[in-house]
Amino acid sequence: MSVELVEVVRSGFRECVHRGSLVILDPDGTPTRELGEVHSPIFPRSTNKPMQAIALLRNGFDPVDDAELAIATASHFGEPDHVGLVRRLLDRYGFDDQALECPPDYPFEERARAAALAHGPRRIYMNCSGKHAAMLATCVVNGWPTTGYLDVNHPLQRSVVATVIELTGEPETDLGIDGCGLPIIPVSLTNLARAFAGMATAAPDSPQRRVAEAIRAYPRVISGTNGPDLLTMRATPDLFCKIGADGVHAGALPDGRAFAYKIDDGHDRARIPLTLAILHRMGIDWTDTHAELAAMPVLGGDARVGVIRAVPGILD
Repeated sequence: MSVELVEVVRSGFRECVHRGSLVILDPDGTPTRELGEVHSPIFPRSTNKPMQAIALLRNGFDPVDDAELAIATASHFGEPDHVGLVRRLLDRYGFDDQALECPPDYPFEERARAAALAHGPRRIYMNCSGKHAAMLATCVVNGWPTTGYLDVNHPLQRSVVATVIELTGEPETDLGIDGCGLPIIPVSLTNLARAFAGMATAAPDSPQRRVAEAIRAYPRVISGTNGPDLLTMRATPDLFCKIGADGVHAGALPDGRAFAYKIDDGHDRARIPLTLAILHRMGIDWTDTHAELAAMPVLGGDARVGVIRAVPGILD
């Protein structure tokens, strides 16, 4: 059963709450806080992307730099730098936008979206396009078909599923289909947090560590202007984290402290205050920036009339 995690207080009144489940792990993998359903599988959505990128590296994907590896893990906002990285990867392997099998979309970031309205949605703008471009590249390297790579029986997807099961320790089960059309593996929050801890503490130059370091080095590439991951990792340079749709977030510090949570209603406004409260509970060095992010404003007109914050005492 989920619990109250985040509250919205307006003009002194508790306007609403966001319920969910979360787990925090010590460096040895011991849970230090468990709230709600942390052992029941959920769909991690894009929080799976770092593990999918590990499978690509293991199968010969060879990014030219860490920015290109980061875009392979991204839920990007479709801004010009994001699109440029995806296009660079496609061009190197001789593909155009139409080779991507993710659905067409508009950029998420409002200025990029406005600029794209004149010519319509495109596959390259879709937030998962970097991952799809990297999958096409991996197919070329291995001589696998570059059409139908979404299919669960494609050799690339069989490898991705096996990798996620290995990294999470999750029992093999029925798969779902993610928003971009790819298979998605159900994972419990506890096993998701342990997988992120394993990536953060893996041996240098291992695929796991390469992915964690690329995300940590390029938080803007994996998200975008004012994105939750960008703001959180800029405030906490040692952190490696990744959001997923519908209120999922997971992350880890270099010593193996890790977290994962799921907001039941998937509301984005609950993310940053809850992540910051978790980081405080994990003992990071707290700064004014952390304090500001932990108490997101509720506005009434141009005035601050309330706050979005973790429920007081929930992590004590």
